[in-house]
Amino acid sequence: MPVYNASSDVNNPQKGLRLADIPAHDPFVLADKHTGDYYLYTSGIPRLNGMDRYGVITYKSTNLSDWEGPYIVFTNPHGIWANPLHGAWAPEVHEYKGRFYLFVTLHNNDRPLEGAPVNGYAKHWRGTVIAVSESPEGPFKLLKEDAPVLPETMMTLDGTLYVDEDGSPWMVYCHEWIQTIDGTIEAVRLNNDLSEAIGDPIVLFNASEAPWENKDDLPDDRIRVYVTDGCQLYRTSAGHLVMLWSSYESGSYVQTIARSKTGKLEGPWEQLEPLVKGDSGHGMLFRTFEGTWMLILHQPFKMPESRCKLYEMEDTGDSLRVVTAREDLHGVTG
Repeated sequence: MPVYNASSDVNNPQKGLRLADIPAHDPFVLADKHTGDYYLYTSGIPRLNGMDRYGVITYKSTNLSDWEGPYIVFTNPHGIWANPLHGAWAPEVHEYKGRFYLFVTLHNNDRPLEGAPVNGYAKHWRGTVIAVSESPEGPFKLLKEDAPVLPETMMTLDGTLYVDEDGSPWMVYCHEWIQTIDGTIEAVRLNNDLSEAIGDPIVLFNASEAPWENKDDLPDDRIRVYVTDGCQLYRTSAGHLVMLWSSYESGSYVQTIARSKTGKLEGPWEQLEPLVKGDSGHGMLFRTFEGTWMLILHQPFKMPESRCKLYEMEDTGDSLRVVTAREDLHGVTG
């Protein structure tokens, strides 16, 4: 049983926390220009955060060094297609047309899918949902309760919002390797209020296209799989469309990046050299109020040891590069 961390108790929010004090996975930061606050979103976990079911929590900061929280912004509802006790993965919040939209992946382990487990992982209902609020602090309400954005049998996860050059919204997401063996990153167009998917999804690329991906030797009883996690899209200063995503190299989590050769979502996509290794990943970019690009990711992968790490980034025009790890903002564990 993990050691309980009182600084992460939603019943006892605290001020003056450092990132080292906050168990977190799949972090997402919204820099809210309306209030001057940074909001750090991560999964709300009953055994770590004092909640009665899974959901989404946030921490607030004005300087990226001192954080306040946690506060609940979303609680998995009872009576929907997902089970509120089976997890809430990879939350992120986007401002879109004056409202705030939460993307989060929910599960129902009690609804198995056909097919044998893959390397010990069983197939079951999973999917990204979208919820809305008038405030980045929630509460967020699901746009639809009877199903995720795409069918729950597809095992989609880590959905993110992308608005294309024509102003059309898309959900870009990962298709679970448990179901596909070679995980993919895909996209589906959304209607203007983000409540429904329009048309069929398109495949952007496969995890195996990364030349460094999963080159280690496997035991005879293991299947070679390729993982896609944590997709995020950005337009560089020179107009290139790049995507952050994560996978594994020799069993260690990696934060990597891809670039569209056409500048369009449909690609084709080329895989660039990873940005951060060392069991680090599921990162996203945000711009500080001073105009600096920052990458936030979690390291190491395993909870509850996982913590957020910040890296100052440079937009080189054709891509992004790490300038330095901001150790001054991490705090000290122990």
